[in-house]
Amino acid sequence: MARDNGNAPMLPARRSLFGDMEPITRLRDEVDRLFEDFPVFRFGRSMQMPVPALEMTEAEGAYKVTAELPGIKPEDVEVTVEEGMLCISGEKKEEREEKERGFMLSERSYGAFERRIDLPTGADPSKIKAQFKDGVLKISLPKNEQAQQQKQRIAIEADGR
Repeated sequence: MARDNGNAPMLPARRSLFGDMEPITRLRDEVDRLFEDFPVFRFGRSMQMPVPALEMTEAEGAYKVTAELPGIKPEDVEVTVEEGMLCISGEKKEEREEKERGFMLSERSYGAFERRIDLPTGADPSKIKAQFKDGVLKISLPKNEQAQQQKQRIAIEADGR
């Protein structure tokens, strides 16, 4: 064994008091990585629901917000306006049971989400409407009269060559 300037003996690299553990450590790392790649095997870990995708566009008299909420029922979604923000929140609740060849599989999954966006300048919060169909939430944010009248077209001058 190597000695460090006559002090205590140094153990060779890659060895521990229990022998060469590197192959076992690598195997454990690979197994852990395998289980991390498959959400089904994430026992005891909280599985958060992904944040829904939002798209916001501007039309002549209103702003439009679309949120994709697949697998969520309309009664599990809430749209609110608070302190100048539009809030879309909800919860996905899913239960499934399968019986096949003497085996039974029962799964339950729950996940809450919330998205908050600033109300666009000129949106009239008192006239907001929401529709939900086929897992897609569509929200119309009508512009107030003042915002609709503030639009002004600016003339573009061409190069005078």
